[in-house]
Amino acid sequence: MASSEGNKLWGGRFVGNTDPIMEKFNASIAYDQRMWEADIKGSKAYVKALQKAGLVTQNEMEQILTGLDKVFDEWSKGEFKIKPGDEDIHTANERRLKEFIGDPAGKLHTGRSRNDQVATDMRLWLRDAINTLKELALQLISTMVERAAVEIEILCPGYTHMQRAQPIRWSHWILSHAVALSRDVERLEDIRKHVNVMPLGRLFLCIYNFKRILYGLLRLNLFNQKYNKNTEFLFWASMCLTHLSKMAEDLILYSTKEFSFITLTDAYSTGSSLMPQKKNADSLELIRSKAGRVFGRCAGFLMTLKGLPSTYNKDLQEDKEAMFDTYDTVHAVLQVATGVISTLMVNQPAMERALSPDMLATDLAYHLVRKGMPFREAHSCAGKAVYIAESKNIHLSQITVEDLQTVSPLFDKDVSSVWDYNRSVEQYSAPGGTARSSVTAQIEHFRTWLQAQKQKP
Repeated sequence: MASSEGNKLWGGRFVGNTDPIMEKFNASIAYDQRMWEADIKGSKAYVKALQKAGLVTQNEMEQILTGLDKVFDEWSKGEFKIKPGDEDIHTANERRLKEFIGDPAGKLHTGRSRNDQVATDMRLWLRDAINTLKELALQLISTMVERAAVEIEILCPGYTHMQRAQPIRWSHWILSHAVALSRDVERLEDIRKHVNVMPLGRLFLCIYNFKRILYGLLRLNLFNQKYNKNTEFLFWASMCLTHLSKMAEDLILYSTKEFSFITLTDAYSTGSSLMPQKKNADSLELIRSKAGRVFGRCAGFLMTLKGLPSTYNKDLQEDKEAMFDTYDTVHAVLQVATGVISTLMVNQPAMERALSPDMLATDLAYHLVRKGMPFREAHSCAGKAVYIAESKNIHLSQITVEDLQTVSPLFDKDVSSVWDYNRSVEQYSAPGGTARSSVTAQIEHFRTWLQAQKQKP
């Protein structure tokens, strides 16, 4: 049975009861109850500001704080009972507060709207959520960096267009994904600054007249003194899971029999209900699919936003489910990705067997460049050498010096030095390159960066 309109925070003007179907359709308590702690935290700060503004007495403030502590205790113990008239977490908490302390509870809502209250709750909740996700992302990056350090000597093919391109260090591949994730962490830090705002006092259209409350809140340092929206989080999650999905796709391919570069542990694999021999990379496939889920949440909420007129509209209630589901998804994905990276086994012989002399065609061109030939011409000569090898059905490294000299007289016996994979990766010693010194420098950079990130408040 619907509750009386007079019991609602927005009642009074309405006569009679809301249609029960509309009551359920309008309510958000089913999902926004997870913000119970943020709502109580915000209310405790707010009543202190009310007292500083002279709108509640010291005694009333103490009663409200004591009552809010009791509400907090019920939520903490899982004893809080949601009632049919509880539209949202604010209504539920204020209703319970009134049951504890009586009329003084009604003063808590002075000068604030549910619209700015929910915005405050979401920012408080998301601020903590961001801290958790950052910690998980740093754990994943740390795992990747330390794995790169241990396996720095392993060489494997690097791919472009899904074709073998040039030899690289396995560690170089790992760090390429760590770089993307490190930027995600930095973007998340920036979003935290945007989330750390104070929407209280904005109501649905304009700033309220109780400026003393606003100043009191600022003195309490609940938020920084600026205003912004927090929908950036959905954009961030979409980008972060793009990076994790790309990494997962590489690992899915590398785990196939055709590649056999890596093997996932049983903890992050499943079998087939039909074919006993199969070991499926379900953990990675789910990471890949969860990216689509998050993209959908982001795109769906953008569709909600795109046609809204200015200020508050009830459509905006949809942001909470998108936010919570996105957080839960990223939270799980980061943990599973860390588990996969920390436990997968590398098949070094298979990686090295996949290296082939044709991957050194660029090195052949550089060999001529070092002898003074312009790169464009050297590239053409290397291409002709590849054509000769293919015509004779031999490896590029098996072409005789005489055949190479038909391409360019600059070729001589020292061309044999080109056919060395370790020499190939070592020539790229610039920052971000594949040389051991360069990869080691990247690892040290990440270690320093991780330490600095962990020390940030």
